[in-house]
Amino acid sequence: MKRTALSIGAAAALLVAAPATLAQSNVGYIQLKGSYPERQTTPRLFQSPGEDDTFRQLVEQVRYASQRKTPLDGLVIRDAGAVLATAHIEELGEAIRVAQEQGVRVHYFTEIYGPAQMMLASYADEAIIQSGGGLTLPGMYMEEMFLADALGSVGVEPDFVQIGDYKGAEEMFVNSAPSEAWEENISQLVDSLYDHLTTTIASGRSMSVEQLEAVMSQAFYASDTMALEAGLVDASVDRAELESHIEKSYGGRFRWDSKLSPYASAGPDYSSMGFFEAFNELMMMMQPALQTTRRETIAVVHIDGAIVDGESTPVTILGGAGVGSLTIRKHLTDIQNDPNVKGVIVRINSPGGSAIASESIWIGLKRLAEKMPVWISVGDMAASGGYYIAVGGDKIYADPSSILGSIGVVGGKFALQGLYEKLNINVVPRARGPLGGVMSPLQPWTESERDVVRARMTETYDLFASRVEAGRPGIDLSKVGEGRLFTGDKAVELGMADEIGGLATAIADLGAKLGMTRDAFDVVDYPPPPSIEEYLAEALPFSMQAGSQSSLPGTLALLRQAMGEQAWTQFRDALGAMMLLRDESVVLVCPRILIRR
Repeated sequence: MKRTALSIGAAAALLVAAPATLAQSNVGYIQLKGSYPERQTTPRLFQSPGEDDTFRQLVEQVRYASQRKTPLDGLVIRDAGAVLATAHIEELGEAIRVAQEQGVRVHYFTEIYGPAQMMLASYADEAIIQSGGGLTLPGMYMEEMFLADALGSVGVEPDFVQIGDYKGAEEMFVNSAPSEAWEENISQLVDSLYDHLTTTIASGRSMSVEQLEAVMSQAFYASDTMALEAGLVDASVDRAELESHIEKSYGGRFRWDSKLSPYASAGPDYSSMGFFEAFNELMMMMQPALQTTRRETIAVVHIDGAIVDGESTPVTILGGAGVGSLTIRKHLTDIQNDPNVKGVIVRINSPGGSAIASESIWIGLKRLAEKMPVWISVGDMAASGGYYIAVGGDKIYADPSSILGSIGVVGGKFALQGLYEKLNINVVPRARGPLGGVMSPLQPWTESERDVVRARMTETYDLFASRVEAGRPGIDLSKVGEGRLFTGDKAVELGMADEIGGLATAIADLGAKLGMTRDAFDVVDYPPPPSIEEYLAEALPFSMQAGSQSSLPGTLALLRQAMGEQAWTQFRDALGAMMLLRDESVVLVCPRILIRR
C-alpha cells in the first residue's frame, strides 16, 4: 500500500492555503495512510523524492515540528487509514508530547474512530471527527486459535515438548482450549494491554477510567454528535471546512508549512544529470545495496520477523520476513569496521525463532558492544528468541504495550500417519542409526526419543536463562521465566528492560550520551533496501501466481483481505515462525496468534 507520511500535496488538494503575506501562524500537515515498515524495503528508484515512509522517519517528523530553527505553531495529523500497532501508537504519542512541550498545538482528524484512532487522538490537543462520521469504542477483543480438534479430524497428531510451564507456543496445536498456566499468562497480558488503552484515552480526554468505561458502554457505535456529547472528541468538521476550523484556532490567517522533514530527498535528481551520469546511477541501483556513512552515525539494526539460520528472506504472502543470522552478523561486522558509526540501536519486532540463530546474533552483539554502545529498542514484540537477542544489549527501551519475555523452549513435530491413511497413501519408512527416525513425520516420539529431545531442550533453556541473567543482573527468573509474557511497563518493573521509550527516544538518548547533537549525526538503517534486481526477483514470481484465484497464493490473498492487515500480519508471522520446525527440532519462538481488535 502506498504511504504518504508527509503530504503537503494532499493538503493542497484538500485545503487552500492563505497568502503568505497574511500568515500569522505556521501549521504543519502530516497524512497517515497504510502501514509503516521499520526500514525501507523498496529500492530508491521506486521511492518518491522526499517521501519518508518508515515508521522511524514518521516519528522524527512529528518531533522535528518543534526542533526546527523556526518551530511550528501547530500540527495537523490527518489519519487516512493508518495501520499502527499499539506500541507504535505509543511511540507516535511520545513524539507528539515532545512537540507539545515546545509549544506546538496538535490537531488530529479522521472520519471513523476505532480504539486505535481514539488512542492516538488522545495524545493530541484537539480530536476532530468528520461530520457524519462515527466512533466505535466497545473495549478490546482478542482471539486465539486452537487447532487440536481440526488437526485430529484429518489424522494429524501434534507431538510437542516445552520447557517452561507458561511457554504455550504449542498449545494452539495440541489443545482444544488453553491450559491453566497459559490462561493465567495470556489473561494478565490482555489485562495490561486493556489498562494501557483505557488509561491513555482517559488521561487524554480528562476523564477517569471509570468515566471512560461508562461512556464505552454506550459507544459501541456512536455518531459524531454522540461522540461530541460524550466528550470523546472536541469538534465535528467536514473535510472541506478543516482549513477554516484551523484558522479559527489560531485567531486569523495561517499558512501550511512543508518543512517538516530533517531528511534529504530519497532519490537522486535525474533532471540535473546528463544521460551517461543518469545511466550510471541506474546501473549502480541494479547492484546489491550497500550502506555508506558520511559523518558520525548511529546505526539502527532491524530484527523484524522470525529469526532463522542463514540469510534473511523477504516478506511473502506465504510467510513473514525471516531475519537470517548470517545477514545480521555480516551487517554487525560492517558496522564494527565503519569508523563513522559511534553507537548502535537494535530495533526488535520479533516472536523469536531459531535457537542457534538467536545465539549467533547474541554473540555478534556482545562482540560489537566491546567497541561501542549497543542499545535495544523493542517495538511491538521481543519474545523468546527476540528477547534472547535483546539481553545482548547494554540498555533496553520498550513501549508500555510492547510484549517481552517468553523465556522458554518448544520443540515438536506433527505425526501425519493418520492423515496419510485417510488419503489412502501408504508411506514406507526406512531409518538407520540409533535415532534415525526421531524426526519422522509419521509417528509421535517414543518415550526414549522424547527423553533425548527434552534433554536437548533443557540445555537450550539453561543457556537462554544464563544469557538473561548475564545481561540483566539481579533479575529473578522465578518471576519472569518459563515462558511468561509481560507488557513493557511491567518488564521495566521486573528488571527485564530499563526504560519506557520508543526508537526516537533511544536514538536521542544515545546521541546525547555520545555527546552528539541531533543535527550533527546521521541515522542509518541496516539491512539497506534491496537492489532493483533483488526487488524484482522477489516480487515477480508471486505477482505472476497471485492473479489466479484458484492458486494457493490467490486463496491466501483472499484470506488476507478477509482477515484485515493487522490480523493477517500476526497470522502470517506466527505461521512462518512455526515453519522452522521443518528444519529444527528445538526453537525459541512464541508464535501465538493474538489478534487484537
